Amino acid sequence: MTLSRRDFLALAGIGGAAAALAGCGGQLEPADVTVAGFGEGASGTLNLWCRSDTLTGNEAMVEAFHAAQERIRVELTPIPNSQYVTKLATAIRGRRPPDLVDIDDIYSALFIYRDAFTDLTPLIEELPYRDRLSPGHLGLATKDDRFYAVPFLADNSVLFCNLDLFERAGVDVDEATGSFAGYLEAARAISALEEDVYGWSYPGNASGALGFTVQPHIWATDTDLIAGQIGGQTGNVAGNESVRRTLELLRTFWEEDLVPPVAYADDASRWNADYLSGRIGMKPASYGVIVPDADPALLERTEVRLLAGPDGGVSFFDGGDNFAIPNGAANPSAAWEYVRFCLEIEQQSNLPAGGYTPVRADAATDAFREQFPLAVAPLEQLDAGYAPLSLSYNRIYNQPDGPWLEMFRRAVFAGEIEAAMDEAQDRYDLILRQGDA
Repeated sequence: MTLSRRDFLALAGIGGAAAALAGCGGQLEPADVTVAGFGEGASGTLNLWCRSDTLTGNEAMVEAFHAAQERIRVELTPIPNSQYVTKLATAIRGRRPPDLVDIDDIYSALFIYRDAFTDLTPLIEELPYRDRLSPGHLGLATKDDRFYAVPFLADNSVLFCNLDLFERAGVDVDEATGSFAGYLEAARAISALEEDVYGWSYPGNASGALGFTVQPHIWATDTDLIAGQIGGQTGNVAGNESVRRTLELLRTFWEEDLVPPVAYADDASRWNADYLSGRIGMKPASYGVIVPDADPALLERTEVRLLAGPDGGVSFFDGGDNFAIPNGAANPSAAWEYVRFCLEIEQQSNLPAGGYTPVRADAATDAFREQFPLAVAPLEQLDAGYAPLSLSYNRIYNQPDGPWLEMFRRAVFAGEIEAAMDEAQDRYDLILRQGDA
C-alpha cells in the first residue's frame, strides 16, 4: 500500500497556495451551528473532500455511513496532497466550497486564521467524549480559544523497537528508551552485534520526515523551536539546550556508525525498508509507515515507545487529519452528522486497519489493545502529543531548502552544531516574520 504520510513528509512546498489563500477568507457566511436540530436528521448530498493519502480510510467510513442510514449520500472527492491547500483555497474564493473537508491538521491554521472555517466550538463542547479528544489536533484547530475543526484521525511519530535485537544485545527496552543516555547505550550494543545491524535509523535528507520524528525529543522537555503566538512568532533555536543536545545525539549516532551509511542521502522514499529488514534496533516512524508492510513475525517481536527527551519526558508528533466545515457549505448539518459518526468508538477503533490511529483516548479498550497493540502507546499518553501552531510550518520544516533540514545536515553530518543553530535562528525569524505578515 502507499505509505500514509510519505508524500506529505516529502513535500517541497504548496506552490501557488499563498496567492490563493490571500483572498479566501471572509467571503462566505459560516453555518449557524446553534440552530435547533443541527447535525441531526439531515438529508441530501454531502460533498466531502479528503487528502489522497486518506482515501482508503475515508472510503471505508463512507461505506459504513451509507450502511447505517439512507438519508445522506456522501460524494467523496480525493485531492492530491500537494494540491490540497491550493485547490481548497481556490474553491472558497470561487464561492464553491465542499460541505466538509478532511485536512492535514498541520495545515488547518492556514484557513482558520483567514476566517474560512465555521466555528464548531458549541458542537465540540457538547460531545460526551470531548475531554478524550486529541489535544494536539485541537491545538491546531484553535484561534482565540475557539475551535474551527475537530480531530478525525491520527498519524503519530513513535519509536519502533526490535525485541530480537534488544535481547541479543542484552539491553532492556524500557531502560533504554527513557533518555538519550539509554538510547546511546542501546544503539552501541545493538550495532556491535554484527555487520549491517544498526541501533538507530533516520532519513538524513528528508526534511519533513525529520521534523516528524526529531522534534518530539525537543518537545519532551516542554520547549519548542518556535516561540510566541501567530502574529508575533520568532525562532527559539540559538541557545536552546534541548535542540543542542538532540543534535549532539544524532551527530554521535553518525560519527560512531550507529545509523546506516545511507542515512546521509536517505530522502524517505523507502522510509520503512531498513526496519522491515530486521536490521534496525530503534526506528522513529509512524504506525502507517511500519505496520502495514511488515512481516507479521517482525511485528510480533516489535514494541512501541514514545520519543524521549534528553533526560526523560516523552512526546510525539500529533499528526493526522482534522474535519472542518468551510463557510458557505451547502449542507453543513449533514456534515456534522457525518463527523459524529466518524468519531464514534466503532469507527475510530477500525482506523489502524487503514494505517491510522484513533483520536479518542478511550478507543484503547481491551479488545483494541489485543487487535492493534502497536497503536496503543499514543492513546495512553494523548496529552504528550504536540504539533506547532504556525502559518510557516511548511516553509520551515517541509521544504528541502528550509532552515530545519539545513541545520540538521550541518550539525549532524558536518559537526558544526552551534553555527548551524545560530544560522537557523536567523532564518526561522525571517520566515516567521514573512508568514505572520
